[in-house]
Amino acid sequence: MHLLQPQTEVNVSSLVSTLSTLDSDISPDQVQLSDWLKLSTESEYVDWLILHFNHWFSHHNVNLVRGDFEPEYFPATADTPARIQFAHGFFNSALHEISHWTIAGEERRKQPDLGYWYAPDGRTAEQQALFEQVEIKPQAIEWMFATAFGRKFRVSLDNLTGEGGDGACFKDNVYAQVQRYFRGEAKLPRDAKRFIDCICLCTRHGKSLHSDEFAREMLD
Repeated sequence: MHLLQPQTEVNVSSLVSTLSTLDSDISPDQVQLSDWLKLSTESEYVDWLILHFNHWFSHHNVNLVRGDFEPEYFPATADTPARIQFAHGFFNSALHEISHWTIAGEERRKQPDLGYWYAPDGRTAEQQALFEQVEIKPQAIEWMFATAFGRKFRVSLDNLTGEGGDGACFKDNVYAQVQRYFRGEAKLPRDAKRFIDCICLCTRHGKSLHSDEFAREMLD
């Protein structure tokens, strides 16, 4: 799922601005169902992510699921929880789709694909500019998720056969957005912060993310 429609800001009551303090209701015993540090294969990492995300966000009636093809979001029905379907079983695709979900407010989570329409690879320059505009925040948050897991993050312009955008400018904007979150100039969605807190408990012995872990040259 990639978005080509401006994002509506999340209700302020659902946002937090600090990255330094774990939620008071989160403890290591509640968070980790199996030991991340004992995993060794990509398949094991993906299984762990699915298991733990679904545990951490069960109160939202949502499941993270593997997809065989393109990513897609399915809202909850009377009989089934919402589904965040990520592409081809790829770990980083899961992080990307989760980042979009954390940004979406309650009303958008009731809509297929979080209420957005998609223009496929081959976008015009104008469409690509809009794509980059709405992807800054999700990709900044995805970078934070990846760093908490100790994984490499790569920005995505997702337009291999279309009119390419300004990759350097987009990277500048993603980096600047991450730093705004750390400085408190932008507010991190509550569910993004919870996800980061839980990851850090499992992979970093609770050590919080810090701004100096993110450098602009890491995106090149």
